[in-house]
Formats: sequence, structure tokens, C-alpha cells
Amino acid sequence: MRFHVLALVSLLALSAPAMAQMTADVQFQKGNYGTTVSGTITGDEYFDYRLGANAGQTMFVELMVDGTNGNGSAYFNILPPGSDGVAIYNSSMDENSTTIELPEKGDYTIRVYLMGNDRDADKTVGYNVDISIQ
Repeated sequence: MRFHVLALVSLLALSAPAMAQMTADVQFQKGNYGTTVSGTITGDEYFDYRLGANAGQTMFVELMVDGTNGNGSAYFNILPPGSDGVAIYNSSMDENSTTIELPEKGDYTIRVYLMGNDRDADKTVGYNVDISIQ
């Protein structure tokens, strides 16, 4: 059973001339092991959700589109601690839902992004990401 709670999220907006990167640190409320985060991204933006975990724990991630002025082609990658962009899971090649055993202790990143015409035509996609770690 997963509990859906509000994430304790601190947003940091990092500016770049052509692309906006947004980051939030996700923490579960005491006694809970899951949460749902929501947002919107446009064009070549991406949003990183960071959360700490231990080696051997299981992470569940599911992305659902919640409104779009395009095709709704939103996806996520799971990046391990210290990654330079190389993912251990890529939903654009698999599915927008996964359960994965985490290989090491540290801060993992769930990166939400657009592809295809939605990215190229600067469309906006709303999304919800269900996250849990056990």
C-alpha cells in the first residue's frame, strides 16, 4: 500500500538562457514512504526531483500526464547518485511506471522531461509523479 502525501518540497530555480532547469528535494512525511509530486514543463525544460535512499531499497515511480496543449509526451529518467546524466532507468524506452532495486546509497534524481513534437514545438505538459521507497 502506498500513501499519497504532500511532498515537503523546496524549489530552486536555476536560470539558463535557452532552458530552465528546476529542482526539488523530496522528503516523505514521518511514518510515510511515498508521495505524489505535480508540476508542468514546457519545451526543453526538465524538472529534477532529488531524494535520498539506501542500497537495496526498492523505488517505485509512476508518471501520469495531467493536461497538455500537445501530445502529452512526458517521460522520466532515474539517475543514480553522482550521475552526469546517465540513467539507470529511462521511461521513454520502457514504461512510465517502474519498480527498481537501488544499487547504492545516496541521492537519486527523478528527471521529468518532454520528447518529440511537445519538446520541439514548446508545448506544455502537466504531470503527477507517484514516488515511493521501501
